[in-house]
Formats: sequence, C-alpha cells, structure tokens
Amino acid sequence: QVQLVESGGGLVQPGGSLRLACAASGFMFSIYGMGWHRQAPGKKRELVAAISSGGNTRYADSVKGRFTISRDNAKNTVYLQMNSLQPEDTAVYYCKAMFTTYEYWGQGTQVSVSS
Repeated sequence: QVQLVESGGGLVQPGGSLRLACAASGFMFSIYGMGWHRQAPGKKRELVAAISSGGNTRYADSVKGRFTISRDNAKNTVYLQMNSLQPEDTAVYYCKAMFTTYEYWGQGTQVSVSS
C-alpha cells in the first residue's frame, strides 16, 4: 500500500523557519521524482519544489533562495527546508511522488505564517 505522510507543518511568525518531511512507503522511492506542492485558500495548487531521482532540483520563483528540497533514499523521505517564511507562504503543503505515469499524493500538512 502506497503511503506518503507529511509532517512538520505548523504556525510560525514571519521570518521564521520550518522543515517539512514526507515519509514514503509502498513503492520504490529511490526511482521516483519527488515534489512539494502547496494550495492556499481560493488558489490553485502550485509546484513549490521538486527533486529528481538523481538529485536535480527546481524551485518556483517565489521560493528560490528561501526553500531547499532534499531527499534521503535510505530513509525514504523527502524534506523541504523553508526559511524566511512570509504570510504568502501560508498554505496546505502536499508531497507528491512521480514516475512515468505513476503519481501519488500525500494528505497535506498546514503551514501558517502569521504574527
């Protein structure tokens, strides 16, 4: 059974940091590309960051220089380090696994940035 379980969300003040984690099971994690997406209220879900099976990364322009995606294949886990958080980063953050036509999503974790 495929599972993607996100953790690490919460409430943080502007300028603060959070580290999200997504623990994967039920598939061959190392060959999958992994991504973090987010969806704010009333907005479409958008790609935040992605990392290929080989470790190549890409980021949305809005988070470049502030967020870092990484993966630990030994732990079947992908991370999103988020620094200098701003209120506009408030959203539900989802983990996604991708390989050819296969696509899996986690249930999401809420990130709220507010003073």
